[in-house]
Amino acid sequence: MTPTATRAMPTTRFTVGPSATEPPEARGLARDGVRLLVARGDAPPVHGRFHELPAVLSPGDLVVVNTSDTEPAALPGSRADGQPVLLHVSGPAPDGGLVVELRTPDGRRVTDARAGEPVTLPAGVVATLGAGHPDASRSTGSRLWWARLPVEGGLGPWLAATGRPIRYPYVRVARPIEDYRTVFATPVPGEFASAETPSAGRPFTVAVLDGLRARGVGVVTLVLHTGVSSPGADETPLPERFRVPAATAQAVNAARARGGRVVAVGTTVTRALETAADTDGVVRAAHGWTDLTLGPNRPARVVGGLVTGWHEPEASHLLLLEAVAGVELVGRAYAAAVERGYLWHEFGDSCLLLPARGFTRRAR
Repeated sequence: MTPTATRAMPTTRFTVGPSATEPPEARGLARDGVRLLVARGDAPPVHGRFHELPAVLSPGDLVVVNTSDTEPAALPGSRADGQPVLLHVSGPAPDGGLVVELRTPDGRRVTDARAGEPVTLPAGVVATLGAGHPDASRSTGSRLWWARLPVEGGLGPWLAATGRPIRYPYVRVARPIEDYRTVFATPVPGEFASAETPSAGRPFTVAVLDGLRARGVGVVTLVLHTGVSSPGADETPLPERFRVPAATAQAVNAARARGGRVVAVGTTVTRALETAADTDGVVRAAHGWTDLTLGPNRPARVVGGLVTGWHEPEASHLLLLEAVAGVELVGRAYAAAVERGYLWHEFGDSCLLLPARGFTRRAR
């Protein structure tokens, strides 16, 4: 497990753009028809469409995607006093049990939950809140909780029958779970996948993947299962489960050796690859839990490009972007996205950050 970096705040500052309230398919676009802003080195941003991604990259580059599936992890429930809530299953805790989050039916955080509180869920299942998570000393007011959730027959089948995708208030109408899955999502029986979609990969289509390969750009996979998002400004990323296969590690090292760029699709891929990298940037097969936080004290060693969506300005998200692409490039990209009205969040538009070759990521 990699040590967590010292807490810092990002340098990039921006206003948030408009939220995508529905998938592009509901707006008359294909998945790969969303806008793509390409921010490259010192050049002005280039605006296009996601299906043009293969033409932007170079032969010999390598794209790394996350194959984690998305769970229907939101469950309607009620507290002991009858108050309705939504329980979000974030995923397993490193030391056993589950991590959950409580929200009101309209998406606000529940701030008065207490350890020991029961939450009644569909089919008569009762979740019992334990200690706060990750701070086990908290017995009230925690955003996340360790919880006992006894389900006869297993968690997966029960969620499939009773759960629905986690949805935030900016998405006005409930969408089916298929809208939250990427084209390369691969379910693993008995394995709890991501509580929320690894959204950077959503605009990919079979046509885009075929176009990358025809261009001479490799595509390889890894897995990182994400928990619930929307951390507070003072929260560091939680530990997450990941798996970097030997074939992916070999492909990454070979691409870097021949001068190709390793392009991570999302912060999830970046975190997994950087966890599996040694101090010289050599990636080895690895699996387990990562608590790595990228930032000024731990810049990226392997990832030389990043496909990302546009998200709320949490400190940890921006620190990771800056660790890959630098403060200036991230700042210019976000400013251009706001000016052009790019759409935010999981159903929104995309960005490709390509720092200049030889760019040095300096600690602040």
